[in-house]
Amino acid sequence: MSAAGSGPPTDPDQDKPEDIVWQGKFITAKTRGRWEYVSRARGIRAAAIVAIEDGHVLLVEQYRIPLGKRCLEVPAGLIGDEDGMQSEAPEAAAARELEEETGYRADHIENLGEFYSSPGMVSECFTLIKASGLTKVSAGGGVDGEDIRVHRVKMTRLAEFIAEKRAEGCGIDVRLAMLLAPTFI
Repeated sequence: MSAAGSGPPTDPDQDKPEDIVWQGKFITAKTRGRWEYVSRARGIRAAAIVAIEDGHVLLVEQYRIPLGKRCLEVPAGLIGDEDGMQSEAPEAAAARELEEETGYRADHIENLGEFYSSPGMVSECFTLIKASGLTKVSAGGGVDGEDIRVHRVKMTRLAEFIAEKRAEGCGIDVRLAMLLAPTFI
């Protein structure tokens, strides 16, 4: 018997055909056997950026339609979602999104690998990017009416800040949990 996490897949639906139930511009609803899940359409991927410098982290807050409320998040954005940008590198997308959303430009961009946020429901992965050598170059806030609020939060105050935002009714992105882990800081 193999240890958990090693050996061949063992789900009885793994070899069943994947069916597209519905496809929009950005997402695709699929089924495979008894499973229902969602993926990004057209090969679109995502990048999430951890920008920590001088004991502070950059966070963004914006209204999220699926939640019906504002959400506190690390800066993030889509890779290859614009026409002609399908081969965009995650690092380039992250640098662009960081500047658009927060107004900060990074001198150094490091790819920390791919991660899955909700693998039982969504096939999407995101590339986690570490940004450093930050310089404020604009107000940020996103593009085309995104209404992104930028927060520069002292790491020693992060748990308290998240609790305050939660008490205000803000959703909290699961990726903020990694910033609360003692080995991450």
